[in-house]
Amino acid sequence: MSFNLYEGETLALVGESGCGKSTTARAILRLVEPKQGNITFAEENVFSLNKGRLKEKRRDMQMIFQDPYASLDPRRTVGSVIGEALSIHKITSGRERLSRILELMELVGLRPEYINRFPHQFSGGQRQRIGIARALALNPKLLICDEPVSALDVSIQAQILNLLDELQVKLNMTYLFITHDLAVVKHVSNRIAVMYLGRIVEHADKTNLFDAPLHPYTQGLLASVPVPNPDSVRKKNIIRGDIPSPSSPPPGCKFNTRCQEVQDVCRREEPALREVKPGHYCRCHFR
Repeated sequence: MSFNLYEGETLALVGESGCGKSTTARAILRLVEPKQGNITFAEENVFSLNKGRLKEKRRDMQMIFQDPYASLDPRRTVGSVIGEALSIHKITSGRERLSRILELMELVGLRPEYINRFPHQFSGGQRQRIGIARALALNPKLLICDEPVSALDVSIQAQILNLLDELQVKLNMTYLFITHDLAVVKHVSNRIAVMYLGRIVEHADKTNLFDAPLHPYTQGLLASVPVPNPDSVRKKNIIRGDIPSPSSPPPGCKFNTRCQEVQDVCRREEPALREVKPGHYCRCHFR
Protein backbone atom coordinates (compact mmCIF):
# COMPACT_ATOMS: atom_id res chain seq x y z
CA MET A 1 0.00 0.00 0.00
CA SER A 2 1.07 3.54 -0.68
CA PHE A 3 -0.43 6.94 0.08
CA ASN A 4 0.49 10.57 0.67
CA LEU A 5 -0.60 12.73 3.58
CA TYR A 6 -0.46 16.48 3.03
CA GLU A 7 0.16 19.15 5.63
CA GLY A 8 -2.97 20.51 7.28
CA GLU A 9 -5.41 17.91 5.90
CA THR A 10 -7.29 14.96 7.35
CA LEU A 11 -6.90 11.66 5.51
CA ALA A 12 -9.36 9.00 6.66
CA LEU A 13 -8.31 5.35 6.44
CA VAL A 14 -11.42 3.17 6.52
CA GLY A 15 -12.22 -0.53 6.33
CA GLU A 16 -13.43 -3.53 8.28
CA SER A 17 -11.81 -4.80 11.46
CA GLY A 18 -8.75 -6.87 10.62
CA CYS A 19 -7.88 -5.15 7.34
CA GLY A 20 -4.68 -3.60 8.73
CA LYS A 21 -5.64 -0.01 9.60
CA SER A 22 -4.20 0.01 13.13
CA THR A 23 -1.12 -1.91 12.01
CA THR A 24 -0.51 0.77 9.40
CA ALA A 25 -0.81 3.47 12.07
CA ARG A 26 1.59 1.71 14.41
CA ALA A 27 4.05 1.10 11.59
CA ILE A 28 4.17 4.83 10.80
CA LEU A 29 5.29 5.48 14.39
CA ARG A 30 7.48 2.36 14.44
CA LEU A 31 5.50 0.89 17.31
CA VAL A 32 5.71 -2.22 15.14
CA GLU A 33 8.70 -2.86 12.90
CA PRO A 34 7.79 -3.62 9.26
CA LYS A 35 9.89 -6.06 7.27
CA GLN A 36 10.11 -3.82 4.21
CA GLY A 37 9.01 -0.51 2.73
CA ASN A 38 9.57 3.14 3.59
CA ILE A 39 7.68 5.85 5.44
CA THR A 40 8.94 9.36 4.76
CA PHE A 41 8.05 12.12 7.20
CA ALA A 42 9.46 15.63 6.66
CA GLU A 43 11.93 14.22 4.11
CA GLU A 44 13.30 11.57 6.48
CA ASN A 45 12.79 7.82 6.22
CA VAL A 46 11.36 6.87 9.61
CA PHE A 47 12.57 3.26 9.26
CA SER A 48 16.21 4.29 8.88
CA LEU A 49 16.40 6.45 12.03
CA ASN A 50 18.46 5.35 15.01
CA LYS A 51 16.93 5.37 18.50
CA GLY A 52 18.05 8.87 19.37
CA ARG A 53 16.83 10.44 16.14
CA LEU A 54 13.60 8.44 16.27
CA LYS A 55 12.90 9.78 19.76
CA GLU A 56 13.33 13.33 18.43
CA LYS A 57 11.11 12.62 15.42
CA ARG A 58 8.34 11.26 17.64
CA ARG A 59 7.85 14.74 19.07
CA ASP A 60 6.26 15.56 15.71
CA MET A 61 4.22 12.33 15.46
CA GLN A 62 1.77 11.37 18.19
CA MET A 63 -1.19 9.01 18.51
CA ILE A 64 -4.63 8.90 20.09
CA PHE A 65 -5.55 5.31 20.90
CA GLN A 66 -8.92 3.61 20.48
CA ASP A 67 -9.63 2.62 24.07
CA PRO A 68 -9.43 5.71 26.32
CA TYR A 69 -9.20 3.57 29.45
CA ALA A 70 -6.68 0.92 28.43
CA SER A 71 -4.33 3.58 27.03
CA LEU A 72 -4.02 5.37 30.38
CA ASP A 73 -1.97 4.09 33.33
CA PRO A 74 -4.52 3.56 36.14
CA ARG A 75 -1.85 4.20 38.81
CA ARG A 76 -0.97 7.68 37.59
CA THR A 77 -2.83 10.95 38.06
CA VAL A 78 -4.05 12.99 35.12
CA GLY A 79 -1.27 15.52 35.60
CA SER A 80 1.33 12.76 35.58
CA VAL A 81 -0.15 11.14 32.45
CA ILE A 82 -0.25 14.39 30.47
CA GLY A 83 3.18 15.50 31.68
CA GLU A 84 4.93 12.18 31.04
CA ALA A 85 6.02 13.11 27.50
CA LEU A 86 7.41 16.41 28.77
CA SER A 87 9.47 14.47 31.30
CA ILE A 88 10.72 11.85 28.82
CA HIS A 89 11.80 14.50 26.31
CA LYS A 90 13.14 16.78 29.07
CA ILE A 91 10.94 19.70 28.07
CA THR A 92 10.21 22.17 30.88
CA SER A 93 10.32 21.41 34.61
CA GLY A 94 8.82 22.56 37.90
CA ARG A 95 6.30 25.39 37.66
CA GLU A 96 6.74 25.69 33.91
CA ARG A 97 5.77 22.03 33.41
CA LEU A 98 2.77 22.40 35.71
CA SER A 99 1.69 25.47 33.76
CA ARG A 100 1.96 23.53 30.48
CA ILE A 101 -0.11 20.63 31.88
CA LEU A 102 -2.86 23.01 33.05
CA GLU A 103 -2.77 24.73 29.65
CA LEU A 104 -3.27 21.38 27.88
CA MET A 105 -6.13 20.44 30.21
CA GLU A 106 -7.88 23.71 29.47
CA LEU A 107 -7.27 23.24 25.74
CA VAL A 108 -9.19 19.94 25.70
CA GLY A 109 -11.95 21.05 28.08
CA LEU A 110 -10.78 19.56 31.39
CA ARG A 111 -11.05 21.55 34.62
CA PRO A 112 -7.73 22.33 36.37
CA GLU A 113 -8.90 20.89 39.71
CA TYR A 114 -8.97 17.43 38.05
CA ILE A 115 -5.16 17.35 37.81
CA ASN A 116 -4.71 14.98 40.77
CA ARG A 117 -7.51 12.58 39.88
CA PHE A 118 -6.98 9.09 38.48
CA PRO A 119 -8.34 7.74 35.15
CA HIS A 120 -11.05 5.59 36.79
CA GLN A 121 -12.64 8.76 38.20
CA PHE A 122 -13.51 10.05 34.72
CA SER A 123 -16.13 9.22 32.11
CA GLY A 124 -15.15 7.72 28.73
CA GLY A 125 -15.30 11.08 26.98
CA GLN A 126 -13.18 12.75 29.65
CA ARG A 127 -10.62 9.94 29.46
CA GLN A 128 -10.34 10.45 25.73
CA ARG A 129 -9.77 14.17 26.33
CA ILE A 130 -6.90 13.18 28.63
CA GLY A 131 -5.48 11.03 25.83
CA ILE A 132 -5.75 13.94 23.41
CA ALA A 133 -4.04 16.30 25.87
CA ARG A 134 -1.21 13.80 26.30
CA ALA A 135 -0.81 13.54 22.51
CA LEU A 136 -0.66 17.33 22.19
CA ALA A 137 1.94 17.84 24.92
CA LEU A 138 4.89 17.96 22.49
CA ASN A 139 3.15 20.15 19.87
CA PRO A 140 3.10 17.44 17.17
CA LYS A 141 2.66 18.15 13.47
CA LEU A 142 1.00 14.79 12.75
CA LEU A 143 -1.68 13.24 14.94
CA ILE A 144 -2.73 9.66 14.23
CA CYS A 145 -6.25 9.06 15.50
CA ASP A 146 -6.86 5.31 15.78
CA GLU A 147 -10.65 5.04 16.03
CA PRO A 148 -10.70 7.71 18.76
CA VAL A 149 -14.50 7.78 19.14
CA SER A 150 -15.55 4.17 18.48
CA ALA A 151 -15.70 3.33 22.22
CA LEU A 152 -17.82 6.38 23.09
CA ASP A 153 -21.55 7.16 23.15
CA VAL A 154 -22.87 8.96 20.07
CA SER A 155 -23.40 12.29 21.83
CA ILE A 156 -19.87 12.16 23.26
CA GLN A 157 -18.50 11.20 19.85
CA ALA A 158 -19.79 14.49 18.46
CA GLN A 159 -18.09 16.45 21.24
CA ILE A 160 -14.73 14.75 20.66
CA LEU A 161 -14.95 15.17 16.86
CA ASN A 162 -15.75 18.86 17.23
CA LEU A 163 -12.83 19.22 19.64
CA LEU A 164 -10.46 17.57 17.14
CA ASP A 165 -11.78 19.90 14.42
CA GLU A 166 -11.11 22.96 16.56
CA LEU A 167 -7.64 21.77 17.57
CA GLN A 168 -6.64 21.10 13.96
CA VAL A 169 -7.47 24.67 12.96
CA LYS A 170 -5.98 26.21 16.09
CA LEU A 171 -2.73 24.23 16.09
CA ASN A 172 -2.37 23.65 12.32
CA MET A 173 -2.09 19.88 12.62
CA THR A 174 -2.36 17.06 10.13
CA TYR A 175 -4.56 14.03 10.93
CA LEU A 176 -4.52 10.42 9.83
CA PHE A 177 -7.97 9.39 11.01
CA ILE A 178 -8.61 5.65 11.25
CA THR A 179 -12.17 4.39 11.56
CA HIS A 180 -14.78 1.98 10.24
CA ASP A 181 -17.63 4.48 10.75
CA LEU A 182 -18.38 6.18 7.43
CA ALA A 183 -20.70 8.71 9.05
CA VAL A 184 -17.74 9.93 11.11
CA VAL A 185 -15.52 9.94 8.02
CA LYS A 186 -17.86 12.26 6.14
CA HIS A 187 -17.73 14.72 9.02
CA VAL A 188 -13.97 14.91 9.58
CA SER A 189 -12.04 14.05 6.41
CA ASN A 190 -10.71 15.79 3.32
CA ARG A 191 -9.67 12.62 1.51
CA ILE A 192 -10.56 8.98 2.09
CA ALA A 193 -8.56 5.81 1.49
CA VAL A 194 -10.61 2.59 1.63
CA MET A 195 -8.59 -0.39 2.82
CA TYR A 196 -9.25 -4.10 2.37
CA LEU A 197 -6.93 -6.89 3.49
CA GLY A 198 -3.80 -4.77 3.53
CA ARG A 199 -4.54 -3.02 0.22
CA ILE A 200 -5.98 0.39 -0.58
CA VAL A 201 -8.80 -0.39 -2.99
CA GLU A 202 -10.12 3.15 -3.50
CA HIS A 203 -8.76 6.60 -2.81
CA ALA A 204 -10.49 9.92 -3.48
CA ASP A 205 -11.66 13.14 -1.91
CA LYS A 206 -14.72 12.63 0.28
CA THR A 207 -17.19 14.28 -2.11
CA ASN A 208 -16.31 12.03 -5.04
CA LEU A 209 -16.12 8.92 -2.91
CA PHE A 210 -19.52 9.42 -1.28
CA ASP A 211 -21.28 10.64 -4.44
CA ALA A 212 -19.76 8.17 -6.93
CA PRO A 213 -17.98 5.21 -5.29
CA LEU A 214 -16.28 2.96 -7.85
CA HIS A 215 -15.03 -0.17 -6.09
CA PRO A 216 -17.64 -2.84 -5.18
CA TYR A 217 -16.26 -2.94 -1.64
CA THR A 218 -16.68 0.81 -1.17
CA GLN A 219 -20.19 0.61 -2.61
CA GLY A 220 -21.04 -2.13 -0.13
CA LEU A 221 -19.66 -0.15 2.80
CA LEU A 222 -21.68 2.93 1.87
CA ALA A 223 -24.83 0.84 1.36
CA SER A 224 -24.46 -0.47 4.92
CA VAL A 225 -24.62 3.01 6.49
CA PRO A 226 -28.04 3.48 8.15
CA VAL A 227 -30.18 6.32 6.77
CA PRO A 228 -32.41 8.07 9.35
CA ASN A 229 -35.41 8.04 7.03
CA PRO A 230 -37.92 5.15 7.11
CA ASP A 231 -39.14 6.03 3.60
CA SER A 232 -35.69 5.92 2.04
CA VAL A 233 -35.25 3.21 -0.62
CA ARG A 234 -31.71 2.30 -1.60
CA LYS A 235 -30.19 -0.24 -3.91
CA LYS A 236 -29.01 -3.22 -1.88
CA ASN A 237 -25.33 -4.02 -2.20
CA ILE A 238 -24.59 -6.42 0.62
CA ILE A 239 -21.05 -7.62 1.27
CA ARG A 240 -21.38 -11.30 2.10
CA GLY A 241 -19.00 -13.59 3.95
CA ASP A 242 -16.07 -12.87 6.24
CA ILE A 243 -12.77 -11.19 5.52
CA PRO A 244 -10.14 -13.86 4.63
CA SER A 245 -7.07 -14.44 6.77
CA PRO A 246 -4.46 -11.72 6.19
CA SER A 247 -1.75 -14.38 6.49
CA SER A 248 -3.30 -16.38 3.65
CA PRO A 249 -5.08 -13.98 1.29
CA PRO A 250 -6.79 -15.26 -1.87
CA PRO A 251 -4.88 -15.04 -5.17
CA GLY A 252 -5.74 -12.28 -7.61
CA CYS A 253 -8.00 -9.52 -6.37
CA LYS A 254 -8.17 -9.80 -2.57
CA PHE A 255 -11.90 -9.02 -2.64
CA ASN A 256 -12.81 -11.75 -5.14
CA THR A 257 -14.21 -14.14 -2.49
CA ARG A 258 -16.91 -11.61 -1.52
CA CYS A 259 -17.49 -9.58 -4.68
CA GLN A 260 -20.81 -9.90 -6.52
CA GLU A 261 -19.15 -8.88 -9.80
CA VAL A 262 -16.28 -11.37 -9.66
CA GLN A 263 -15.00 -12.89 -12.94
CA ASP A 264 -12.21 -15.33 -13.79
CA VAL A 265 -9.58 -12.64 -14.27
CA CYS A 266 -10.25 -11.45 -10.71
CA ARG A 267 -9.17 -14.81 -9.32
CA ARG A 268 -5.97 -14.88 -11.40
CA GLU A 269 -4.59 -11.33 -11.47
CA GLU A 270 -4.43 -8.64 -8.83
CA PRO A 271 -5.52 -5.28 -10.26
CA ALA A 272 -3.35 -2.20 -9.89
CA LEU A 273 -4.52 0.96 -8.15
CA ARG A 274 -5.32 3.16 -11.17
CA GLU A 275 -6.42 6.77 -11.52
CA VAL A 276 -9.87 6.28 -13.09
CA LYS A 277 -10.88 9.93 -12.77
CA PRO A 278 -8.75 12.94 -11.84
CA GLY A 279 -7.76 12.37 -8.21
CA HIS A 280 -9.96 9.25 -7.93
CA TYR A 281 -8.06 5.95 -7.71
CA CYS A 282 -9.56 2.45 -7.78
CA ARG A 283 -8.13 -1.08 -7.63
CA CYS A 284 -10.49 -3.01 -9.92
CA HIS A 285 -10.20 -4.67 -13.35
CA PHE A 286 -13.54 -3.30 -14.53
CA ARG A 287 -13.47 0.34 -13.46
